[in-house]
Amino acid sequence: MRRFRIQDMRSIERSPTSPGTLSDTLGAMLYSSVHATARVETIDPKTGAYRIILQGTIDREEPRFDES
Repeated sequence: MRRFRIQDMRSIERSPTSPGTLSDTLGAMLYSSVHATARVETIDPKTGAYRIILQGTIDREEPRFDES
């Protein structure tokens, strides 16, 4: 999985984006985190609309070797 950097944070807000692209970006961010939590803030069962809060800490150390 690609390494997520602080500079990549703005890419999360790009709109429109496909669910697959957003999933890949958030997955890379979570994978590159040393700590992460998620909280469901709201969910509307009638419409399926939801809001999720992600909070964490990105690992800022560069890997010493190529993980690919």
